[in-house]
Amino acid sequence: MDFLPDTSAFNPENAGKNFGEVFPEIQKEWEQERTNLVALLEKYGVEVLRPRKMTDNEKTSVGAFGASNFFVRDPFFTVGRYVIEGSMRFFHRRNEVLPVRPVLTAQTMDSDAVYVAVPRADTSEGFDSEAGPFLEGGDVLVYGKKVFVGNSGLASNEAGYLWLKNLLKHDGYEVTMVPLLPNVLHLDCAMSLVRDGLMIVAEKALLNGIPDTFADWDKIILEPETIQYLTINGLPINESTYIADPAFKDNVGVELEKRGIKVEYIDFHNSRGFGGSFRCSTQPLLRE
Repeated sequence: MDFLPDTSAFNPENAGKNFGEVFPEIQKEWEQERTNLVALLEKYGVEVLRPRKMTDNEKTSVGAFGASNFFVRDPFFTVGRYVIEGSMRFFHRRNEVLPVRPVLTAQTMDSDAVYVAVPRADTSEGFDSEAGPFLEGGDVLVYGKKVFVGNSGLASNEAGYLWLKNLLKHDGYEVTMVPLLPNVLHLDCAMSLVRDGLMIVAEKALLNGIPDTFADWDKIILEPETIQYLTINGLPINESTYIADPAFKDNVGVELEKRGIKVEYIDFHNSRGFGGSFRCSTQPLLRE
């Protein structure tokens, strides 16, 4: 849990309970953060589709591992015409795709989309097996025909990267693995593509440095220590508008505004406490 800024809620006495039962006021605040995000996205003409809630059966089917459904970024992702269900490393997240699957099915039916899923992770050597393949949406950054897949050991792994590389080569995509520090959950926690030619990045968190594709880009560089607070996990709505938490106004916000980016602020501190922010809370199906 080192990627989280505060793990005080995750103690043995709370095991087996729903978060809303233990912390009802925080639950209400967290749900309001989501409502505020939807309102802002719709203000900019974004059509928002929301997954259903998890059923009791889905919550209990993995037994003592528990279940979560905080962030829709990770259980699936899109690359061009491909809509891809991922393969989650943590057992408590392995059913997260189920509540969003009806949306994916409805949107891809009678379309030109190719709807596929990463193979189910191999557990033949035990629950802690590294075999995978593991591939999570937060690790996948798409820039035209170039796709970057993060690998810190906490989420996606090499087997997942190789599976995606083999799939996308048929459509001319170049897929590159980006090794990360071991306490970085996903690539999109360490690198954000704001617009063409501008990025926010914790350079020291990328073990092989910033990919050559972005060598000439303007960079807002932050320290790796900012990653666990989801400082970099903002959301570009378009080429001139970016959503950020007001907690980061003095570093990210000011630097973006210097570069002509309008920053829309939403307090997202409860969501960030669960390990994700604006980008983690969304996953685009189609951009026009």
